[in-house]
Amino acid sequence: MSASLAEPHGGLLSVRRIPSACGQRLRTIDVRLADRPDLREQAHDLLNRMYGSRGYGMAHLLPDNGDHQAVFTAALEDAVIATLTLTVDSPAGLSTDQTFRTELDALREAPGARLCELTKFAVDPMTKSPSVLAGLFHVIFIYGMQRFDCTDLVIEVHPRHVRYYEAMLGFDRLGPPKMDESVSWWPKDTPVQLMRLKVCDVADQINRFAGRADKIGRSLYPYFFSRDEEQDVARRVARLWDRDAGCAEPRSRNGMSGTFWRSAA
Repeated sequence: MSASLAEPHGGLLSVRRIPSACGQRLRTIDVRLADRPDLREQAHDLLNRMYGSRGYGMAHLLPDNGDHQAVFTAALEDAVIATLTLTVDSPAGLSTDQTFRTELDALREAPGARLCELTKFAVDPMTKSPSVLAGLFHVIFIYGMQRFDCTDLVIEVHPRHVRYYEAMLGFDRLGPPKMDESVSWWPKDTPVQLMRLKVCDVADQINRFAGRADKIGRSLYPYFFSRDEEQDVARRVARLWDRDAGCAEPRSRNGMSGTFWRSAA
């Protein structure tokens, strides 16, 4: 079920209702661009609580939403339970350049390449429903396509999390792990692994598996949005970042319609 576009805060991008643990009532999950102080405060607290529990410190800050960055939250019954930040490549580069500049420059050489980076990912450990993470990643995928024309998503992860990203979303390892000397909070004796996910591969997985309950496995893609839900999110994104244009049909900056990632896969 989708909520109306006429929301008091423009950052609402998706609404889902899922059964509670006992199955007796439906709970509301929404994904938003974190454009309100209360959302950002909850996301900040969650980020530092989760990072702190793993020994990564508790002084992490969220960036401001702007031309090259966007902070997203997933909330269950108005309580933020997940957050993730999307950063698009720019003349300033990406934080991943500190350790993997050679690998990223090789990706940038591809015609039409536009890199986007996922950072500051935190999830409440009590979150059990895969629909929460699937909705968050699907919204970010749509936003990244429409707002930034992303072609490749990159992420730095702890080596023990590599299999998670491979199985859940289809990320590939890019080169060997490296020591990251630029980040003060990262354990000095622990390397980081660069991983990459082609946006065209995401589109293919969504097209093949979204809504396919018979193809669950460990992948998140069966929990991604239906076509109608996806189009609703695309319209919300279009209105969010191009409000003055009054466009009814979502468009990416290359002029393709909001449903193109399904048909082009």
